[in-house]
Amino acid sequence: MKNRNESILQEKIGSVVSDKMKKTRIVVVESIRQDPLYKKKIRSKKRFAAHDPREVAKTGDVVRIRQTRPLSATKRWIITEIIRQAKTV
Repeated sequence: MKNRNESILQEKIGSVVSDKMKKTRIVVVESIRQDPLYKKKIRSKKRFAAHDPREVAKTGDVVRIRQTRPLSATKRWIITEIIRQAKTV
């Protein structure tokens, strides 16, 4: 059974673009919406600082992030799972 607060927590899927900080990953979430007047598709990107306590997510991974309590001045998200790992060369 879910907590009362779990149902209102947002989840997003994005890709890791930076893993240079300790236990913090920068995740870019891309969204596409349509302009209401001109019907043109508008692509927008937003960057989130996400907590990665085990430091397993690497640059290029596709991850799911969930909203959480404030962990630092910029971190309000936590990585819950790695959906697809980046191909390593």
